[in-house]
Amino acid sequence: MSQARMLRLLADPVRTGGIARRKFAVYGLRRRAAREADGILASYLKAGRTWTRYALSHYLNAQYGAGLSVDMQSTFSLVPNFDGDPVRGLPAFRRLREGRKDLPLLAVSHLGYRRGRFGHAPVVFMVRDPRDMMVSAYFHATRHKRNFEGGIDAFLASEDLGVPRLLRYYRGWGEGLSRHAHLVLRYEDMKADTAGALGEVIGFLGWPVDEARIAQAAEASAFDRMREQELRTGLPGHSYDRSEESSLRTRKGQVGGFAGHLSPEQANGILEALKAGLPAEAHRRLRLDSYPSG
Repeated sequence: MSQARMLRLLADPVRTGGIARRKFAVYGLRRRAAREADGILASYLKAGRTWTRYALSHYLNAQYGAGLSVDMQSTFSLVPNFDGDPVRGLPAFRRLREGRKDLPLLAVSHLGYRRGRFGHAPVVFMVRDPRDMMVSAYFHATRHKRNFEGGIDAFLASEDLGVPRLLRYYRGWGEGLSRHAHLVLRYEDMKADTAGALGEVIGFLGWPVDEARIAQAAEASAFDRMREQELRTGLPGHSYDRSEESSLRTRKGQVGGFAGHLSPEQANGILEALKAGLPAEAHRRLRLDSYPSG
């Protein structure tokens, strides 16, 4: 199936061939993206993927003269999701839509690891203190998505949303990263030195390194600026109350904020569950030993 045909199917599956053919088109587009991508940016929910995408979008826009006003909407046309969503996914990517073959492709995914799913693409894998991540995921589920009702203790124990889900995700990627050239990027390092972390990612992906533009991208993606953009435009494909702080993607962005929401027993239980449930090599590969219990 041609690329143009794929894009037409994804934009209007009913008129151009139906849902089954759309699924086939998504599969084909993903396979092509996995072959051609400069890299995959992957992480569990609430690990800082949106922030990293936004910062790299600013860099790509400047470095390759894309001519966009980068915001929380247009960021997907420069760093798309690894899926068939016409607004946020591969069909929105400018290289596909406009034939910009010079524009590198970094596809973003929260999918679990499956052998062959990401081809042989290099992977930038983001991690964050699992305690902060779980607290942020709790607010995401209860205020943003509104797909969970209950206290944080019940959330942490949830097979579908809590620590068991995170453990399954890390088991897959902890072993899967060994099959790819990879860079494990900590959220905390991004917070401490955003420009330095961006430079590391850009160098790993083999993109041209322009220190001045990296610094500009880091400044443009500062937390307060991202929050202003989200309050103004929201995120495409998401319906939520932007007047409520706890429902925002840019909710807090803190390092160590979990202490205000978790008991010491809950916090240590998250780390202990990951250590007990992951092979030692995967635990080290994911840099989880950098988060000591308190």
